[in-house]
Amino acid sequence: MADIVLIYASLTGNTEEMADAIVSGLRSQGAEVVVKSVMDANASELERYDGIVLGAYTWGDGELPDEFLDFYEEMDDIKLTGRRAAAFGSCDSCYPEYGAAVDLLIGKLKEAGADIVLPGLKIELSPNAEDAEACKQFGSEFAKLVAKEVPHS
Repeated sequence: MADIVLIYASLTGNTEEMADAIVSGLRSQGAEVVVKSVMDANASELERYDGIVLGAYTWGDGELPDEFLDFYEEMDDIKLTGRRAAAFGSCDSCYPEYGAAVDLLIGKLKEAGADIVLPGLKIELSPNAEDAEACKQFGSEFAKLVAKEVPHS
């Protein structure tokens, strides 16, 4: 059984709603999931898990939220080779960079050596019922991909 960690930042609750639906999908496949706010997490913890899912809303014109910055920088010091990863976030299409935080997280996960197994999931503002189902499917698919070949360290 795969061990998966989901770490996220949410300001208005939109990304948290996405995280809840993704966790539902992960658990529907029997995955053991640890869920944390980025404020309660340390990047070195990522090395303990088979699967890593990071979530953040995009702040301003395309930045990570302030509460994600220390964690993001800590990721420079970890190695995630053999780990499967994905990223998600709530977005706002009124800005020129749509969901740039998701792209930043994917880039950082790749730099650390993780294998990105799903495209970043970007949802416009607050997830509606259809979006929540897409989040659940994202989680379910991720759990299946992680369980296929769980790396043994």
